[in-house]
Amino acid sequence: MPARTLTLYIDYKSPYAYLAKEPAYRLERETGVTVEWLPYILDIPAYLGSAKVDAEGRVLEQDRNAHQWRRVKYSYRDVRREANRVGLTIRGTRKIWNSSLAGIGLLYAKRHGAFRAYNDEVFERFWKHDLDIEDPAALADVLKRAGADASGFAAFAEGEGPCELTAVQDAAEAKGVFGVPSFLFADGDLYWGREHLPRIREILAA
Repeated sequence: MPARTLTLYIDYKSPYAYLAKEPAYRLERETGVTVEWLPYILDIPAYLGSAKVDAEGRVLEQDRNAHQWRRVKYSYRDVRREANRVGLTIRGTRKIWNSSLAGIGLLYAKRHGAFRAYNDEVFERFWKHDLDIEDPAALADVLKRAGADASGFAAFAEGEGPCELTAVQDAAEAKGVFGVPSFLFADGDLYWGREHLPRIREILAA
């Protein structure tokens, strides 16, 4: 039987992608599918507006209507319910982060055989407010601890990395990807959201 592959698109600033991480690892372990993890950087202000809050949750800047605020507040209630159930810490972010550099770090980590450790640390520390994913030095430090040679990360992040990220993003959108986590089979069958994992398991078992 030919090797089965499944592409998983994630964004480190998405709590739903974080919640999908461990189930995706289990899917690999229990079904033998090879999961190809790729970054897909969300443009959150395009559909949820933008806002910045202080440490006490007071809004400092915002460009959201009432409907968008309700969606955002519900989303965090939703993810916290699930996070509490599985023992994860998810703290509400204080701004809309640019996660492009962290996505470039993902691509770099894969090249250096350090993806899993990098992926775990970035997700966990970011959602505990313990990692600035816009800081190249902070991400280089994560890469080094993950086992990668981080000496070339700065050059990659300024040159080849953004080009590769754009190519990944463009290819994803050409295949219909619009959000994360998105699971894409080689035949183009696309599933958005971790709630589809039971169906994905059925397909893999067929």
